[in-house]
Amino acid sequence: MSLKEQINIERLPKHIAVIMDGNGRWAKEQGKPRIFGHRSAIKSVREVSEACAELGVSYLTLYAFSTENWSRPMDEVGGLMKLFGESMVNERETLLKNDVSFMVRGDLARLPKPIYDKMMELIDATKHCKRMELNLALSYSGRWDITQAARKLAQQVKDGKMNPEDIDENTFAASLVTAGMPDPELLIRTSGELRISNFLMWQLAYSELYFTNKYWPDFRKEDLYAAIVDYQHRERRFGKTSEQLSK
Repeated sequence: MSLKEQINIERLPKHIAVIMDGNGRWAKEQGKPRIFGHRSAIKSVREVSEACAELGVSYLTLYAFSTENWSRPMDEVGGLMKLFGESMVNERETLLKNDVSFMVRGDLARLPKPIYDKMMELIDATKHCKRMELNLALSYSGRWDITQAARKLAQQVKDGKMNPEDIDENTFAASLVTAGMPDPELLIRTSGELRISNFLMWQLAYSELYFTNKYWPDFRKEDLYAAIVDYQHRERRFGKTSEQLSK
């Protein structure tokens, strides 16, 4: 039985998040510049996105560029921004063909205007698509997200639009840039690193974490299936005991 055939569609995670790690190291091992690894990663993005849509995953969130990544060498940052802009154009037909909508989550004010404009165009072009939502976490970090949400709520209190006692988990979650999406049930991280690297820190509270030694440019559909099969063999208790779940 293939890995795909082992997946129980009735227990499919509704939202999968991915830390796409290892592009630079993958390129270095081949004697290539880091940007070569980032370009080669596009195939993995396409394969995983199509596989998730085919299975019936509703949301896929890819960690593409963190707020901390702005401090990387200028030539790498510039190359990545150029690559993002090209992808917004090149992947448009694929997204439309697969009925996948596109969204960007992060501190978008920091993006170069030409890149921002291309992203907004793609968001608008795919807003009618219903099969799956592909989210790019760009210029994003979990601490930044929590901080901006706190500022937003503080301003509402200051303006008299809400009281401090009105702030609970639901109102806070609604102020995050991921508002409207369910929290990820499954987080996948490639390259063998065992941390979440400031990604979706609020939203990952009860996510199942799956780590693989494969670099992201080598990650394919079969690797995604393996992660989902592993996820489906876990018991998700949310603070309860196994006995409580079995009742």
